[in-house]
Amino acid sequence: MSTNVSTLHPVAGADSIPLKMWGIDSRFVPPILITMILLAGQLSFGFLESYPQTLTAIGVCILFEIVLSYTVYGKFPHLASAYISGISAGILIRSPEFWPFALCAAVAISSKYVLRVDGRHLWNPTNFAVSFMLFAAPFSVASLSIQWGNDLYAMLVIWLLGSVIIYRLKRFHITLTYVLAFVFFAFIRSAWTGHSFLAEVAPITGPMYQLFIFFMITDPKTTVRHSKRAQIIVVLFIAAAEAVLRLAENVHAPYYALFIVGPIANLIDIYWLSPRKAKAEAAENSV
Repeated sequence: MSTNVSTLHPVAGADSIPLKMWGIDSRFVPPILITMILLAGQLSFGFLESYPQTLTAIGVCILFEIVLSYTVYGKFPHLASAYISGISAGILIRSPEFWPFALCAAVAISSKYVLRVDGRHLWNPTNFAVSFMLFAAPFSVASLSIQWGNDLYAMLVIWLLGSVIIYRLKRFHITLTYVLAFVFFAFIRSAWTGHSFLAEVAPITGPMYQLFIFFMITDPKTTVRHSKRAQIIVVLFIAAAEAVLRLAENVHAPYYALFIVGPIANLIDIYWLSPRKAKAEAAENSV
């Protein structure tokens, strides 16, 4: 998830992310939202493994962010991104042990400094770390799968607030596209498997998906920059990949779908789309 809005992030054909929202530095808005998701889920359903384990993930993320930023760039970092990574790992990882939370946090932040091409991230840090943990330690680690239950108030509040915030941050088209695609593919899966449509669409009401649609797939550092159309196309591919993985009964489908599609899309954006856009803009400016 690791959303980072520390700078204006231009997207071709789109407005840049605002520096202020309701008088608050935009870098602090995603951490506020994710904290509200945690509180709503924990107070309503107790979905955390434990507070100490979540705090371990947050603490390790912040520590690694500070150490690596000083080591690589020689400066103190803004910690909003590290906080989001830590709290996300604390929510998404399920294990009775403490080490998976610490390791997931360390992998998430380290990936930001190691897995880069032309100064850009290839993977969303939290998605990379959670996918790594689920694949490498399946007997010690599980992912959050609890649903909101029949009480929809917590979900509706988070969706309403999250939608407003994502809209103000000019990323709503990404979230909306994914939700609509998920519903469409849920219908396809229902027809294919014979399961009820409600059973197929129900996962998107869970807290894990709130984090996925509001933070992971909208992260400015790990979404393509070419255009809104390109971002929408990538999201459709992620939703399609997840649908295929779900048909294969992979319970970690959303994580793995983004893990596979995300870096491919970013490499295409870095080496093909962005240079073509730069040449087109240069030609236009020279006229």
